[in-house]
Amino acid sequence: MLGVSPDSAVSHRKFRKKHRLAVQLLSDPEHKVLEAYKAWGVKKMYGKEYAGVVRSSVLIDPKGVVRLTWPNAKSKGHAQDVLDALKGLLK
Repeated sequence: MLGVSPDSAVSHRKFRKKHRLAVQLLSDPEHKVLEAYKAWGVKKMYGKEYAGVVRSSVLIDPKGVVRLTWPNAKSKGHAQDVLDALKGLLK
């Protein structure tokens, strides 16, 4: 499992340590990976638009084929949705 954000590698190390995460976090300050997976785009907060990370998930099989995507993923219940989808693919 990988996570990608424009934050620095140093920031990622601190975040992983603070939250005791086992997930590998990749730094993408130029947004190349984020844009390729449509995870960088226009967001709105309090009526103002800005560019930023669009929380999303992509399930990629061992051959590198994108099997499922969750654009604009919400944190509540999302991990279970991904797990259920993965189990379904393994059947």
